[in-house]
Amino acid sequence: MTRSAADGLDADAPCPCGAGAYGTCCAPAHAGTAPAPTAERLMRSRFSAFALGLADYLLRSWHPSTRPATLELDADTVWRRLQIVDTAAGAEADAAGKVEFRASFRGADGAGVMHERSRFTRVDGLWVYVDGDQLG
Repeated sequence: MTRSAADGLDADAPCPCGAGAYGTCCAPAHAGTAPAPTAERLMRSRFSAFALGLADYLLRSWHPSTRPATLELDADTVWRRLQIVDTAAGAEADAAGKVEFRASFRGADGAGVMHERSRFTRVDGLWVYVDGDQLG
């Protein structure tokens, strides 16, 4: 089994998504004990999963119709900061939603920002990532 950065992350440590302590923020979604209640919370949990190297969680939270067969995360990429720009629908009572975000990172070629508008929907009551449009 592959170890991830989450294996050694203290529950009281800041969550990579920036919304609270990891143990009460994204850890329950990563562990499968409490699904993300909104599209934004799923987006945050997916950012944290990228930051912590949780490829299995990323695949589990991806819509079956767009999910890749495997996912190799770039060990040289360090995800640093998530900024939620806008949300459209995606609340607890919604069936679909969109989240626009900027994710700052540092990779082998230097620093960068991923700007995307992601689409989410529910499958069997759980929020999943469908796809996204790169915004520059």
